[in-house]
Amino acid sequence: MATKKIAHVLSDVEQVDAISKRIKRAQGQLGAVARMLEEGRNCEEIVTQMSAVSKAVNTAAFTLISASLKECLVDDKSNSEQVSAQLQKLFLSLA
Repeated sequence: MATKKIAHVLSDVEQVDAISKRIKRAQGQLGAVARMLEEGRNCEEIVTQMSAVSKAVNTAAFTLISASLKECLVDDKSNSEQVSAQLQKLFLSLA
């Protein structure tokens, strides 16, 4: 018998909006990286831009996890311990 996977969907609309904006900004930065490569820009400029993309994506992921943990703990649902454990695993996967 398969075990049911515990999932949490972030319901804080303001957080979802902020995370979405950050991801869209990172998407634009990633497009800039592709253009820089095509234009033959120097490695330092490209890596600097790639670093910005990476930081934006990681910040969005950490924000998503922390906001989800907050909801989980504040709502005090019956499965909050299981959801917290799953979110902790996600957090560690980013480290």
